[in-house]
Amino acid sequence: MPKRSRRVFDPAGRPERIGPDVSDTGPESAQGGGWLTPGVLGVGAASLCSDTSHEMVTSLLPTFLTSTLHAGPGPLAVIESVSDALTGVCKLAGGPLASDRKWRARLVSGGFLGTALATAAVGLTVSVWQVAVLRAVAWVSRGLRSPARDMLLTSLTRRETYGRAFGVERAGDNAGAVLGPLAAASLIAVLGVRHVIWLSVVPGMLAGVAIVVAAREARRTISAPQARRTLRLNVGELRRAGMVRLLIPVALFELGNVATTLLILRATGLLEVAPLGATGRSAVAATTIAIILYAGHNAVAALASLAAGQLCDRFQPRLILALGAAAYVAGYALFAVGFTGWVPLGVAFAVSGMGIGFGETAQSTLVAQSLPERLRGNGFGLLGLVQALADLASTAVVGLLWAVVSAWLGFGYAAAWMVAATAACLLIRPRRKGTHG
Repeated sequence: MPKRSRRVFDPAGRPERIGPDVSDTGPESAQGGGWLTPGVLGVGAASLCSDTSHEMVTSLLPTFLTSTLHAGPGPLAVIESVSDALTGVCKLAGGPLASDRKWRARLVSGGFLGTALATAAVGLTVSVWQVAVLRAVAWVSRGLRSPARDMLLTSLTRRETYGRAFGVERAGDNAGAVLGPLAAASLIAVLGVRHVIWLSVVPGMLAGVAIVVAAREARRTISAPQARRTLRLNVGELRRAGMVRLLIPVALFELGNVATTLLILRATGLLEVAPLGATGRSAVAATTIAIILYAGHNAVAALASLAAGQLCDRFQPRLILALGAAAYVAGYALFAVGFTGWVPLGVAFAVSGMGIGFGETAQSTLVAQSLPERLRGNGFGLLGLVQALADLASTAVVGLLWAVVSAWLGFGYAAAWMVAATAACLLIRPRRKGTHG
């Protein structure tokens, strides 16, 4: 018996006809049950383990570059910026590939494996350029796998629960960013920086196992056959679907989204000069405290992601994005002032964590809710490109302003973009039927 078409409504309130070949309803097994399936949990666990792996390295990268390789904030900003740019290009390329169900599983499993191996290999480097190459390889792998992971997630749940599903994935990602720094902080004094970086390969391999579980459930829940797809970017169709309007506040948000390694570097520098008796904190002590504060940042981000997922399914995701941008304004203001105590720095990390938890969940949900299944992979790819290129500009400019003028000016610049993002979320509404974006 053929399936009947149904009508759903996009975030602008206009009806959208979905035929039987468009799987917006998610897996059949989820229709009559809960949305938190083993597949959704598998995606969340993969993000948890993968982030634990590369965040062990990320939290130590500023110290590794400055103390071991004798570099400064400039090279760190360049490495992070170029890697983010490559991630964006690979996300755009991975979008059309993620629309093909056969390529989807290969991309997501291979991407997790490549990220784990390249990240752990940083511990073998003896020069800055080697770190840059391996960081780029790891982030290329992340870029290729990201649209496939997001498409895999939407195939495991229903449209009305996309927000909660992405909240679980983002919570796993941010929880891994708690475990990674804590593991690094606890092991650095015993094993040293290089050995801790090598050990990051273990949770990275576990991520590959978890994503295989999710991919297997996705294959079981897909009942309709899929015709062979032509690999296209579909930019024109995305524009007609209103993608430009959706991406304006996202771009402004990401132009103010500074790489967390710069936040760690800022905190480490401030903690070293904080008065503590007649001497002050050593570099190791300051690094350890900064990493713990960064772990707190990610713990808040994990909880904020879960809350944002619930809110995105009840309200418009762009409003949740506005809350995230506003939180970042407060966090950057504290970093700009330059408090030397761990309490105000902890507040700055926590507020920034709320900003990224709300912002990332809202962005993914916004794309998933606004596009039909045939364009969703391309949409995730284009979203990733905008995120990465904007992050490139943000981190590079903030690092340059910091190095040439002052950290105050750098963080003030980032905060200004977040103010613009908040305004855009509130003022720019999704394109309505009959208009052009």
